[in-house]
Amino acid sequence: AQAADEGMIPNRFDDHSDTSYFNSIDASLWFINAAFQYLYSTGDHETFTQQLLPTIHWIIDSFHNGTRFGIRADVDGLITGGNDETQLTWMDAKYDGVAFTSRYGKAVEVNALWYNSLCQMAQFYADRDTDTAKHYKSLSDKVATSFIDLFWNETVGYLNDCILPDGSIDASLRPNQIFAVSLPFSPLPSHQAKCVVGVVEKHLLTPYGLRTLNVQDGRYRGKYTGGRQQRDEAYHQGTVWPYLIGPFIEAYLKVNDFSRKSKRKSAEFIQPLLQHLTEDGCLGQVCEIFDGDAPHKPRGCIAQAWSVAELIRAYQLINS
Repeated sequence: AQAADEGMIPNRFDDHSDTSYFNSIDASLWFINAAFQYLYSTGDHETFTQQLLPTIHWIIDSFHNGTRFGIRADVDGLITGGNDETQLTWMDAKYDGVAFTSRYGKAVEVNALWYNSLCQMAQFYADRDTDTAKHYKSLSDKVATSFIDLFWNETVGYLNDCILPDGSIDASLRPNQIFAVSLPFSPLPSHQAKCVVGVVEKHLLTPYGLRTLNVQDGRYRGKYTGGRQQRDEAYHQGTVWPYLIGPFIEAYLKVNDFSRKSKRKSAEFIQPLLQHLTEDGCLGQVCEIFDGDAPHKPRGCIAQAWSVAELIRAYQLINS
């Protein structure tokens, strides 16, 4: 929170200096979710209200009114930002000036996070400040309506990945839509949420996480090999990211009402990753990525914090 600037949280700190980098549209919204999860987990209202809440207000106001990279709320209430030369979402591979998954405009997970942030605030103020609660509730209602109108693709039965500034639709089948179900607050009605989980399970789920792109897509790259350019081209174009098992399991359990059957099935989903954690590679760790193609060889760094963390979180959700 102390590093925030222009209503944005850094996505990276320099290894050799005090420089902070703000090349991310989603880090600030993830910060808000993390801050509320901290509050709910610890009950530490003093830290939350004094050190975190002012930054949360700053982020929301800045995203609504405008900040770096053209990030702002459009007339429909949804967050837009970036251009074809930026890489502001977590799919940020770029080589020789080419952003392979620029995803500029309105990205689906960014607006799921935006909706979640507004709902968190409305809930927080519900018994503290009625007018403030109504303000955030009004904003979240508008975002929910716009989200469904713009992102739900009835023809294919899942969420569009991104809406470009000119209104054109990127209907790529990617895992980013899973966050619209997994986050604490979802803008989707139950039948749409179930469709999203079903499509992601059928087309993107592997034994080690979710593919970043559907195999049938012409841009799909099944192996993360070769020189840096070839690897960057594959990084978010089919490569499996194990950290995505966390939101997938959470979404799967949510749409199945956390039933015993869904927990047993979820335990099967994470078993290969648990084996990887305890028997393969760097023991006690989970690697960064896996090939999209079977046998899904581990790639990237041998120990990735969010890969481990989301597997632990998935395990706890299943066994709670």
